[in-house]
Amino acid sequence: MTSNERGMTDAELMAALRDIRLVAIDVDGVLTDDTLYFGPDGLELKRFNISDGFFMTLAMRAGLEIAIVSGRHSEATTSRMRDLGIRHVLQGKKDKVAMTEPLLTELGISFTDVAFIGNEILDISLAERVGLPVAVADAAASLKQVTRHITQRPGGQGAVRELLEAWFRAVDKDPRDYIT
Repeated sequence: MTSNERGMTDAELMAALRDIRLVAIDVDGVLTDDTLYFGPDGLELKRFNISDGFFMTLAMRAGLEIAIVSGRHSEATTSRMRDLGIRHVLQGKKDKVAMTEPLLTELGISFTDVAFIGNEILDISLAERVGLPVAVADAAASLKQVTRHITQRPGGQGAVRELLEAWFRAVDKDPRDYIT
C-alpha cells in the first residue's frame, strides 16, 4: 500500500472518494499555476490546464457535482467555467464556507459529502469542514497540515485531473464511457 505525505493510503483515498457527491475546486493555484497576466487596459488572462477541464466535464457527465469556489472574482474564470459547462461558479468572497453553504442546501448535501481541493491559507476554513480536504503538491504548508490528501501534481499542472481520475477508480467508472 502506498500513501502520500499526509499518510493516506490509496485504499483510504478510494474509500473516502466513494462517498463524495461534490468536488469543490479553488481556481488560482489549483486550476492555474498561480500566475495572472494583466494587460495595460486591465484585461486579465489565466492559464488553465486543459486536462483538468476535460476531466471535470467527464466527471460531471458521470454524475459528480463540480463547483468552483474562488475568493477572487475573475471574468477569465467565468468564461472558462462557462466553456466547460460548470453550473456552480462561486466567486468573490473570502469566506469560502459561507459562500458554499447555500449551494450545499440547494443540492441537499452536507459538508461531509464534499471533497475540496485548494492551495492557500485562504482555503483552510473550508478544508477543515469538508469530508475530504485535498491540497495540491505546491500548496501552503499550513493548508497541507489540515488536509487528508496531497496530490502528486502541483496546481495548474493536472492536480485536479489526478483527483478526478482517483474518483473514477473509486466509483468503478471508466472516464472513456463519458466522452461524447
